[in-house]
Amino acid sequence: MLSEFHPLPRHRLDAGAGLVRPDRHAYQQPRLTDPALVVMTDLRVVPPATVGPAVPLDQAHQQMMRRGVRLLFVVDGDERLLGLITASDILGEKPLQYIEQRGGTRRDIPVHDIMTPHDALEALTLADVLAARVGDIVATLQACGRQHALVVEQEERSSWQQVRGLFSSTQIARQLGMEIPLARKAQTFAELEAELGK
Repeated sequence: MLSEFHPLPRHRLDAGAGLVRPDRHAYQQPRLTDPALVVMTDLRVVPPATVGPAVPLDQAHQQMMRRGVRLLFVVDGDERLLGLITASDILGEKPLQYIEQRGGTRRDIPVHDIMTPHDALEALTLADVLAARVGDIVATLQACGRQHALVVEQEERSSWQQVRGLFSSTQIARQLGMEIPLARKAQTFAELEAELGK
């Protein structure tokens, strides 16, 4: 299979070799007024990071670290979306609450018991994103207090919906060179009760 390819010649690195710096004219740092697509992770270009529902939490976290992501799409054997799991889910209070309620250890917890299920997910439409600016996406993430926003598109010939992209507040902040503060909102009834009881 590789017989048609040939290794390239290798050369010693010169003493004092420097590093090329990005060409300021070639790379333009995104601005809040740029089209939102500039900061969207397009799943037609970047393969989605996925995990199966029965995978243990620690293994899912290792997958995140290997891919350099903080979110995995939880899919079944037919690649249908079952939910999402984030680094915050894995490293936060959910595993502790699970152990407190059901017993066991962290190694016993599968992704499907901690993930945000499909029916609890919200998404932006690609049509809305195409008309939005980066600042609109930042405002959206801040308004819902979430680190990620999914983008869906409708299949033209059917009503079938597919996840086309993803926005990450961490990635956008890095690209813009600014901090994006997110006020975390209550996601469960228990969290809502705790907030109301304050």
